[in-house]
Parts: sequence; structure tokens; C-alpha cells
Amino acid sequence: MTVLRGTYVTLRPATDDDVPALAAIRRTPEVRAWWRAAEDMDAEVSRDLADPDTRTLAVEYDGRTVGAIQWAAEQDPDYRHAGIDVYLAPAVHGKGLGTDAVRTLAAHLVDEEGHHRLTIDPAADNTAAIRAYIKVGFRPVGVLRRYERGDDGTFHDGLLMDLLAEELIR
Repeated sequence: MTVLRGTYVTLRPATDDDVPALAAIRRTPEVRAWWRAAEDMDAEVSRDLADPDTRTLAVEYDGRTVGAIQWAAEQDPDYRHAGIDVYLAPAVHGKGLGTDAVRTLAAHLVDEEGHHRLTIDPAADNTAAIRAYIKVGFRPVGVLRRYERGDDGTFHDGLLMDLLAEELIR
């Protein structure tokens, strides 16, 4: 995959060299609130990078790695679409970088990968993420009840959102 350039961020294939920075970001309380913690976060991030079904891109801003954005595709032609997930360092929250990263990847998935539909599934109470995704053109589809287990061991609701290619706000 090539390097993708947004208005603020650059997205490039993540490598093993990114593991320490990405694991440190995933360990922060602000990110752990939405991305379940692993006993060995370095190993967890390494597994993410090695997953053949998911492509993980490092999000760079101002010359440094500030997060990751991932995508995976459903290849069955009757259900073909791509799903996105993203996390950013708390130090860059609120700067529009998440919106820029998601918009940049979404445009690539529509224009270069030929996807007509994209999905994203933030926690239902992650209002900052939901606002960012709406700015790209994602729309709420419905609540995924007791969708994911949190660090507290209980299941929490998710919000399924999707975007059709013609709804992408560039």
C-alpha cells in the first residue's frame, strides 16, 4: 500500500519499528477507555500488524507517529465493504486529526480499492469519535447492544455507522 496524505496527517504502512510508539499510545487511559487493554500491549500491537486480514497504517503528524488506523475488507461480492478503526494519542485529540485520518483512508478505500460502502463501530458513548465520523459522512445505522467487553469486564453498546461512496464528505 502506498503512503496516503491528508490535510494534516500522513498514513503509511505500520512496521515493527512502530510497535513501541503504538503500544505506548494504546496504554494511555484515554485510549484504553475505548480499546481494551492487553496484558502485553507490545505483543498485541505486533499481532495487529501481522494480521493478514487487517491493514494497519501508522498515523503521522508533525513528523511523529501519533496513532494507527486499520481497515479490513469483506470480499464476498454480495456483501463487499470495508471497515475502519482508529486510535490517536491523547496529546493530539481535538485537533481534527482523527477526522482527517478517517477521511483520507475513506477516500482511498472508495477511489482506489473500489468500495461502495464503509463501516465503523465506535462505542455508543464515544461522542468525540462519533462527531468526527459524522464530519466524514458516516451515518448512524443502529446500536449494537452489549457489543464489546470493556476493561471493567462488562459488555458495552457500540454504534454501527456506515458511509456510502457518494456520501463521503471530501
